[in-house]
This record gives sequence, structure tokens and C-alpha cells, in this order.
Amino acid sequence: MSSRGPRRIALVDVNSFYVSCERVFDPRLVGRPGVVLSNNDGCVVARSDEAKQLGIEMGTPWFQLAAQAPRWGLWHRSSNYELYGDLSARVMKLLARHSAWQEVYSIDESFIGLAGDVDQLTELGRRIRADVAKYVGLPVCVGIASSKTLAKVANKGAKKHRQLGGVVHWDVYPDEQKTRILDSLEVDELWGVAGRTKKRLAELDVHTARELRDADPKLIRKKFSVVLQRTVYELRGTSCIPFEKERSAKDQLIYSRMFGQPVKTRAEMRQALSIYAQQASRRLRKQGSVAKQLQVFAATSMHSPRPYVSHYRTVRLPVPADDPITLTKAAIAALEDQLVDGAWYVRAGIVLIDITPKASHAMLDPFVPAFEQRNLGQLLDQVNRKQGRGAVGVGMAGLKGGPVWKMRREQLSPRYTTHWDELAIVRAS
Repeated sequence: MSSRGPRRIALVDVNSFYVSCERVFDPRLVGRPGVVLSNNDGCVVARSDEAKQLGIEMGTPWFQLAAQAPRWGLWHRSSNYELYGDLSARVMKLLARHSAWQEVYSIDESFIGLAGDVDQLTELGRRIRADVAKYVGLPVCVGIASSKTLAKVANKGAKKHRQLGGVVHWDVYPDEQKTRILDSLEVDELWGVAGRTKKRLAELDVHTARELRDADPKLIRKKFSVVLQRTVYELRGTSCIPFEKERSAKDQLIYSRMFGQPVKTRAEMRQALSIYAQQASRRLRKQGSVAKQLQVFAATSMHSPRPYVSHYRTVRLPVPADDPITLTKAAIAALEDQLVDGAWYVRAGIVLIDITPKASHAMLDPFVPAFEQRNLGQLLDQVNRKQGRGAVGVGMAGLKGGPVWKMRREQLSPRYTTHWDELAIVRAS
């Protein structure tokens, strides 16, 4: 990265991230229409360009596509979160080599700070694309501008117009063309502008990104918020949205899943809550934190002919904890008197709140629970890292064989990069 020239912001975004991850290890999927499905293989959450051309919309239930899939040559995969998370981490680490100024915005997007003239940064964008393709195997597009909002706009153009080679530097365009580009974008196509805001802006006769750019900033702040006022300035090329530092620890952890089949008994729900609590405790230990409070919820389907049932309770833990036994006992006890045998529960979850660093809660030995003194949580983590996730658990979470309600993922691809027994096999012809 050049240290000379104006400072600019680049948004690097992986194209059709979930779909592209599936194609890295299965080249047969390249060039064919494909989709990735949500939990329990329910709805479309990611589409290839070819699938978009077929008119497949986000959120389309798979059962509506299944009959036509063979005729279209449409492939589908269950969401492979472990694979996607690992490939994302590799991309972000690679991008960090090009700049010490980075904000990982989402699983497939990262802002990086750059300095240099238009030619230098355009060439750097091409090099970034080549490096990610070579070392990770994923296609990315790069949008470069003086603000985050304009970098998003530039990135959108890089994706839409293939002849641009996947890299767009906003400064390369004259002012007249920039105005035409912004005039072609509806306001809700801008980063951070939702549909409700679009309706309210329409009352001010603001319909396009160009009209928002040219609006009175003071009026926008008065009618909306300082956040939208910043967007106005960002569209004018003034950077108003600072880079956010990546937090090493989350202040809230959620482990929630839809069940593959309804949970109909209290015993099954106890097992589900036991598994979820232990997964949440693992995440706490991973970031070196403890939780002071735990929220538990369970619900049936609102669309079922059966009566709707929903439970929710918050409990304070005896001491700030990360160990699986304390969290499991608290989670089960929280809903024990509310659960109804025969109700068809379709969802449950654990929310850990009031999270603080574990190092700030050193206690005298007599007050430390016996199972925490034995470092049971760390022992479970070590076994599961060595033998595979879910190899061992406490109580009902340690039962062999997956429960019948376990999330359905019938088209799950291997976790190629994180499990030795699922590594890709290369055959020489």
C-alpha cells in the first residue's frame, strides 16, 4: 500500500458468498444455477447469478422449487456455517495484509483504509482480487471511494458491470457521471436506508440517492436522525462514518435454532435446552467471558392450527459463570414449570447477557463451584476439539446419536477446512 496520495476507503465484498464457498471445493457447481438454504432446508438464503436469472427470489421455500430443479439443472445445499466461517476468516486475514486499517463489517464484507492515487489504488484492487482468488478461491469485488457509503455504491457498480473487472474507483468518474449514477439509485439501495425511511423521504420528494445527496442536511437531521444526515455528507464525499474497532468479546451471546421436527415432550425440550446451554457456554469460554444472567425461550408455530404457546424467562445466575453445568441447570429450571407436554414446540434458544471478562471475577476457592474448580468446561472443549464437535457433553447433551428434533440439513457439504475426516479428496486421472 502506498503511503502517499489521498486516503480512501475500499469495500471488499465476496460475490454470492455462500454459493461461492460451495463452489470452491466442488467445481462441478460452477456455471450452474444453485441456491443455499436456510436452517432446516427451508428457504433460499443465497443464490448464484444463474439462479437469479431464472427468477428465483430470496426467501423462496425450497418445496416450491424442488419439482423444477431437475429441469433447470438447479443444485441446492444446506447452510454449512462452519465452512463459511472458516473461509471468511481466511479472506479477512488476507485483506489485513493490504492495510492495517480494517473493519470486518460482515461475514463477507470488509472495509479497509488505503492511500494512493486513482491508478495506484485501482491496481491494488486488482491485486486484492487476484490474491483472494489464488489463496482462498473466492471471487471478490472492490469499491473504492472517499467515504464508506460511496465505497458501497462503487462496489455495487463493480458487481453489476463485469466489464469493469471487479474494481471501481469512484474518483475516476467526472462529477456529471457521478450525479447520473446516484440518480439511477433508489434511496433504499443505499447502505443503511430502509424501506420505511424511503417512504418518509418520499414525502420530502426525495426518491433517489442524488436527491438525498442534494437535500438540506439540517432538515434531514431534524426530520430523521444524525445518522441519515451523515449519509448526506457521505454521498458528497465527506467521510463521516468512522471505522469501528473489532471487539474481542461480545456483550450478548445467543444460541437459538429451529427444530427439524416439533419437540412434543418436556424431556425432549430439556435435552434441547441442555445442548443449547452447553454450546453457549463454549462460546463464553472461547472469548474469556462469564455471564451474570441467562434468558430462555421456547415457542410453537404461529402458523399452526394448534394453539400458540410461547415461554420466556430471565434468571440471574448465583455467580458469574461460563461452566456448562451451571448454565444447563439454570436453563432447564427456568422453563420447567411452564413447559406443556403435547405442545409442538418448533423453536427454542438461550441468550446470555450481562457478560463481562472472566478475569475480573476472581473468587476465593470456597465460593467457586466444585465442577468449575475441576475445569470441566475446558476439558469438554479439549475433547471436542480433538474428537470433533459433539463428541462429548454433560448429561442429556452427551447422549449418543442425534435427537429426532435436530436441525435438518440433508444437503450439507463436508466441512473441508476444519475436519480431518472431511478433507477434500483429489484423484489423479
